[in-house]
Amino acid sequence: MKLSALVKDGAIVSQLAATERNEVIAELLDALIAAGAVDASLRDELIQSVLDRERKGSTGFGKGVAVPHVKHPAVTEMTAAIGLSGSGVDFNALDKQPVYSVFLLLSPEDKPEDHLHAMEVIFKNLSKDTFRRFLRQATTPEEVRTLLGEADDQQLG
Repeated sequence: MKLSALVKDGAIVSQLAATERNEVIAELLDALIAAGAVDASLRDELIQSVLDRERKGSTGFGKGVAVPHVKHPAVTEMTAAIGLSGSGVDFNALDKQPVYSVFLLLSPEDKPEDHLHAMEVIFKNLSKDTFRRFLRQATTPEEVRTLLGEADDQQLG
């Protein structure tokens, strides 16, 4: 599974307007809706599902990254959005530090092994200092897309 294939075209927000966790989640979900990845009628339900997941345990994993995620019966295809914050967002991260890079992952409920595989691919890249640093320095969706492609190529190499 390639990181670049997970992230829907049009669902990279290189400068998040939102400054609070819940608004960041909504902004990324709106990007996925605008990109045609999910139906707009699911917006409120999906936001609620992601926030319910956050209440069970923060998806702010430390080192400036968060991966809010949810499996949902109305989601038919696994898809992700990326949001970048220059000032950082309080995601109640494990290391108590602000989050600068957010991956929102939506998965079909009936494909839990695909969801786990997608999470592995995301974490494998986010665990690399270089990837996190370049992601934080990206200022356009094109720069993020290039970084995702480079990450996929390294994965194959």
